[in-house]
Amino acid sequence: MKVALQFAMPFEFHALPGAKDLPAFETVSGVPFFEAAPGILACAGGVGKVNAAITAEILCRRFGAELILNAGVAGCCTDLSTGSLVLADTLVQHDVDTTAVGDPVGLVSTVNVTEFPAWEPDTCLELLKRQGAEAVKGRIATGDWFAVKGRRAQWIVDTFHPLVVEMEACAVAQTCLRNGVKFVALKSVSDHLFSDRQQEEYFNFAQAIEGLGKIVLPLAQALSALK
Repeated sequence: MKVALQFAMPFEFHALPGAKDLPAFETVSGVPFFEAAPGILACAGGVGKVNAAITAEILCRRFGAELILNAGVAGCCTDLSTGSLVLADTLVQHDVDTTAVGDPVGLVSTVNVTEFPAWEPDTCLELLKRQGAEAVKGRIATGDWFAVKGRRAQWIVDTFHPLVVEMEACAVAQTCLRNGVKFVALKSVSDHLFSDRQQEEYFNFAQAIEGLGKIVLPLAQALSALK
């Protein structure tokens, strides 16, 4: 199975061993693409849903990805410790709202889906376990907003009940759905939405991505070996 690793920010991609020294083999729409390991593509496509969707479409249509593994950091809605890994089982887009015309909150038009499933999370958990890593399975909420403490963050939690909130995963999931491509998301807790130290936590990149950088490429390789 042809697997692609999609990150948002270069520092997330550079957490992969040796990634800083990799030469890009092609740049498409301003996004450099790399071969992180034999047969494993990798890129940092940019922050936000539009950047994520454009990059995922390139991976699907130009490079023929059969599974996209979206990895990176995310803000936590619960008390999971910094650096904890969260594997998506379902995903939502918290900033989509057409309730004014009678739709359920979060309904994504055209695909007409509110909740996007990730591909076989229990299989992915088992693959992580074989690599000596643990992850918590749960929902990821995506939107074009850096979530911070306040009424909006509380509304997201009360409405969608996610473990983490970030800005790309569900846009990649939507793109994969439309292309018939499998989708997996693995996030590392970088900060806590309701902490008074959130900003300080977020900029502690090393702690947030240390475990992710060690496990995400072996996970991609294990996924690529599946039939």
